[in-house]
Amino acid sequence: MLAIFLYASNAIAQEIRVALWHVPLMRDGPGLLLRDLIDTDATLMAIADALAVADADIIVLTRFDYDASGATLRAFADLVDGGHAHLKALQTNAGIPTRFDMDGDGRLGEPEDAQAYGRFPGQEALAVLSRFPINTAGLRSFNDHLWRDAFDGLSVEADAGLEVQRLSSGGHWIVPVILSGRKALQNLSLLVGHAGPPVFDGPEDRNGRRNRDELALWTQIIDGLGSPFLFMANTNLDPERGEGYRASMAEFLALDRMIDPLRGRITAHWIKPGPMRVSYILPSAEFQIIHARVEPLLEGQQHSLIIVDLKLPETALP
Repeated sequence: MLAIFLYASNAIAQEIRVALWHVPLMRDGPGLLLRDLIDTDATLMAIADALAVADADIIVLTRFDYDASGATLRAFADLVDGGHAHLKALQTNAGIPTRFDMDGDGRLGEPEDAQAYGRFPGQEALAVLSRFPINTAGLRSFNDHLWRDAFDGLSVEADAGLEVQRLSSGGHWIVPVILSGRKALQNLSLLVGHAGPPVFDGPEDRNGRRNRDELALWTQIIDGLGSPFLFMANTNLDPERGEGYRASMAEFLALDRMIDPLRGRITAHWIKPGPMRVSYILPSAEFQIIHARVEPLLEGQQHSLIIVDLKLPETALP
């Protein structure tokens, strides 16, 4: 659905559709995703087709291999063919070397020893496809914040590589989008990211503690942010099920600056540890929810595409 603009003498209202998908648009080496897009890999085509049917104005993908040229994202957008003229690939901390034995197994240079798990810098990063202009000059990244500097953080001195360990794993980005009409400009901030899972560690709970602090960073970002905004991220944390600091996720969902259009809906369909909610579209309170849905699971995938139709309330013009 292309955005609908309704004009009055001194006000503007907008309807937009947004979509978030934690679908594995990633490969085990740099350039391999682009190769498979060029070869029209069947699974990639099915994912692109599902996004074309969704017809969202803004799409956020939280497992998309990054390349600095943007060629991979352009090739994928061409497959979707949804009129998304504005694209932004966003790097995360996955695969960035630390030169430390971060998992303490006595071996260096493994994916587990990177700033966040990754076989190469840029693996499993982030991507935004938009029918609206992206204000690239206003992009903000919080990816270089050190974990040990986190306010009220849960890191401990025993954590390996703490002098270099960044807090963010799959990224903390503010992506400003301009919802433009003839008579007004409305800036919308997309909060885009993907947290590391609170599992795959031992009794020290390093991953669980870091996951909780990644969520706390989002709370701090929102506290200092104007409106309107859209939180569009995978936190890898369910407020009711699975491992991790579930109470922290419940508190985050209860923030009065946001509304939850898909409360309690399952987004990850794992056999073990079981179905969970880990991906979230959370609009700021200024929005009105028209419709929200979790799409049926695409064959061969574990995470559902989620879609929300929103209306910005009428806003007085300057």
